[in-house]
Amino acid sequence: MGAQVDLAALYRREYGRLLAGLIRRFGDFALAEDALQAAFEAAMVQWPAEGVPPTPVSWLAATARHKAVDQLRHRQMRERKQGELTTHLALLLESAADPDDPEPLDSLRLIFTCCHPALSRPAQVALTLRTLGGLTTEEIARAFMVPVPTLAQRLVRAKAKIRDAGIPFEVPGDGDLAERLEAVLAVIYLIFNEGYVASYGHRLIRVELCHEAIRLGRLLVGLLPAEREARGLLGLMLLHDARRETRTDAAGDIVLLEDQDRTRWDREAIDEGVAQVELALRGRAPDARSLLAGPYTVQAAIAALHAQAPTAAETDWRRIAALYSLLHGLQPTPVVALNRAVAIAMADGLETGLGLLEQIHLPGYHLLPATRADLLRRLGRYGEAAGQYREALGLVSQAAERRFLERRLAEVERLRD
Repeated sequence: MGAQVDLAALYRREYGRLLAGLIRRFGDFALAEDALQAAFEAAMVQWPAEGVPPTPVSWLAATARHKAVDQLRHRQMRERKQGELTTHLALLLESAADPDDPEPLDSLRLIFTCCHPALSRPAQVALTLRTLGGLTTEEIARAFMVPVPTLAQRLVRAKAKIRDAGIPFEVPGDGDLAERLEAVLAVIYLIFNEGYVASYGHRLIRVELCHEAIRLGRLLVGLLPAEREARGLLGLMLLHDARRETRTDAAGDIVLLEDQDRTRWDREAIDEGVAQVELALRGRAPDARSLLAGPYTVQAAIAALHAQAPTAAETDWRRIAALYSLLHGLQPTPVVALNRAVAIAMADGLETGLGLLEQIHLPGYHLLPATRADLLRRLGRYGEAAGQYREALGLVSQAAERRFLERRLAEVERLRD
């Protein structure tokens, strides 16, 4: 039983790194996946009977390599190219300075391959979770509310596109790195966001996706320590995740930031997140003077100010509003404008915030009328607030958010009467 538990942990922790090494060596996604799966299956049979080897990862790496070579030998026999392929196989087995320890660079190559711009964003997310995260097709499909056959086909098509288009298994050069890194960061953050605020279903939070995104963020920072936005993203995810246990009550209902029990926040995660923000800002205070900061770092700086406020009343809304103005300059999207309006409302007055909301166009987005309703409620304009809550309820799809809006609507209707 101990071997099986250890193997399950190894699978989750080492799958992506081992797979990256096999892909680098053999240049074939499908072959690498089949060989690594066969190695883990062999471990499931052999380790309980013979004991766990002294270096389990090395054993898995060597076994997977030999499984891949066996598959290639069978291919070679079918294709009747004995002499040429035998020489190729011998060179493969002899290559690499340290064959038992896949290069860290392989993981970096794999991240950029999974997030190649030739692939759609859903395909990038699925392939990243399958290869680097080691999640099963069923786990990914369940997390994103996609039928298993649909997700399986998505993975098949993505790997076929990589193969047929000859997409290189490499880190892009300096000229393309910034653009490609943006896609990598976006995929990791999308995975985190789907875990942090689930799009559909009864559960608001999917912890497993949050943890996987943070793990990928740590991996990226370890591989690219000089990339400030990678640190900013890691800090942002850690700071948000630090509040996870207080975001819902025992019944699974939403608890707003201002009402959360701050003594239950994960201080270790907050300290780590703030440290990443400070490194991303190169030691400067997280405020609007940090003009060189990227959007993830600015968002992380905002999250740090929330996390470090001893109470909701002591939140530094002026600095947060200034940071949102900076973020809006970097990403002038309606959603950023919405968050900026809330911060300005808290810093400069609720009426000012309401005026800013009137300038935002977000059709079909329930948080715009929900935000307008909240400001109207705070102003005591309960009748108008009720109308906005009803509009938000007509747009919301997440069960916990729906229950929250229904409670607010009942509250303002009671106060209006």
